Amino acid sequence: MKDRWIFLIFLIAFLASYFIPFQQPTVQNAISEAFLLLQEYAREHVLLCLIPAFFIAGAISVFVSKASVIKYFGAKAKKIVSYSIASVSGTILAVCSCTVLPLFAGIYSRGAGIGPATAFLYSGPAINVLAIILTAKVLGYKLGLARAIGAVVFAVVIGLLMHLLFSKEEEKNREQSEFMEEEEKETRPFWKTILYFAVMVGILVFINWGKSSPELKVWHLIYQAKWYIGAVLLAVLAWMIIRWFRKEELKEWTFSTWVFAKQIFPLLFAGVLASGFLLGRPGHEGIIPSNWVAQLVGGNSLGANLFASVAGALMYFATLTEVPILQGLLGAGMGQGPALALLLAGPALSLPNMLVIRSIIGTKKTLAYITLVVIMATITGMIYGHFFS
Repeated sequence: MKDRWIFLIFLIAFLASYFIPFQQPTVQNAISEAFLLLQEYAREHVLLCLIPAFFIAGAISVFVSKASVIKYFGAKAKKIVSYSIASVSGTILAVCSCTVLPLFAGIYSRGAGIGPATAFLYSGPAINVLAIILTAKVLGYKLGLARAIGAVVFAVVIGLLMHLLFSKEEEKNREQSEFMEEEEKETRPFWKTILYFAVMVGILVFINWGKSSPELKVWHLIYQAKWYIGAVLLAVLAWMIIRWFRKEELKEWTFSTWVFAKQIFPLLFAGVLASGFLLGRPGHEGIIPSNWVAQLVGGNSLGANLFASVAGALMYFATLTEVPILQGLLGAGMGQGPALALLLAGPALSLPNMLVIRSIIGTKKTLAYITLVVIMATITGMIYGHFFS
């Protein structure tokens, strides 16, 4: 299987080298955009977003017992509890579609059901409180409210549909989880584990706190103090590590973190390069002209909403960047329905994100997840556009 993938990579590289007209200015610009987007991604997201997320994922896989994950997110967990927790996680995390991946991999590898896991996967980047407030402020309160309601509903509905589609596999997981619950026990007090993870999540959230308008006083004050808050939390984490964990556990944590990084990083970087080549960075063009996109998302037709959903699903949006991009597209004639469709599909999906999800849950489940997001975003956009064009 590995040799097959190596051969495929060599084949693609050869065909690209042979046929792509590198001398064309459009192609040269697209290649430049691909590497500029990768550089932007590396500078803005790897150190402060992905690396903390990888350490959290590694910690989930080592320090959280499978029995605990199964209790709240497994096949036998109460749906009202598991989907409620999963669907509002984005209000706490405020991460992008790529940063949520190590966290998703962590809980899924520990026995979370496909339903709650995908609800968490969608809600992490989609239900970002600051992004929703910014949407309402810049694009109008109706679009902001529709985004907030739609994102929460999407997380629950997509999770439930994924559970129904793959219920047979869930049944097998349930049998395994019963064995795990009997055999595995917590190695330290539960309150210590909760505090440890709360501090790590706090570091991830605060050091990535985005700049906001001074009118949003609380958010603006947190932004000004984020490095101080992050430093305090980092000191607390260091104290916890020294006092609460054995050397062997810390080695296992580091190794688990590296396993997630090794699995996810190459696919993410390849996806970012492809996304930059095709669509460029926000405000720049890749091989696909941006005016084509603006022309295709005018009005409120099925085609316009579907195109907005698919384009949003393929593009990479850093946290909050979807708002100014949409502001420009609306000014170029984009319809209100397609705007909402892009807001519901875009932040939760991207080409890099899709490649990594496939490596975690497989091709069939990944295609089902992407299809559900795109279809629901399209339908929701059409309904919204019908009433608020």
